[in-house]
Amino acid sequence: MLKHSLEVIFHRVHAQGLKMQEMNEYLLAIVCKPAQEELVIDWLLTREGLTGFTSMSIDGHGVMGSQLSLSEQVTGRQHRLLFQIHAQLPLLKNLIQSLKGDFAGTGLHYWLTPLLEAGHL
Repeated sequence: MLKHSLEVIFHRVHAQGLKMQEMNEYLLAIVCKPAQEELVIDWLLTREGLTGFTSMSIDGHGVMGSQLSLSEQVTGRQHRLLFQIHAQLPLLKNLIQSLKGDFAGTGLHYWLTPLLEAGHL
């Protein structure tokens, strides 16, 4: 189902003659530990040019061995927070550079993905 949906979006974008680079809109995801939540929120709220972001509670699953507490090993999950920022690529690139400097060694995880399509209905 998801594969089909992505193919439909890709073909629609291709049919309109658009390239992903032309849209220049990306989604930055940042994952942090619960103890870092307020620090990340305050940091994001002070970023120049950033008009907003989304946050949500998530659980991480995987083989993390010594990174898991005893209760996390039993439940098979680590509680985390996910922040998503939708913006133009230059703004997000600057944000990532600041993130790397301000949060070095804290264990934050991030990724940046291009958006094929976005809008309000």
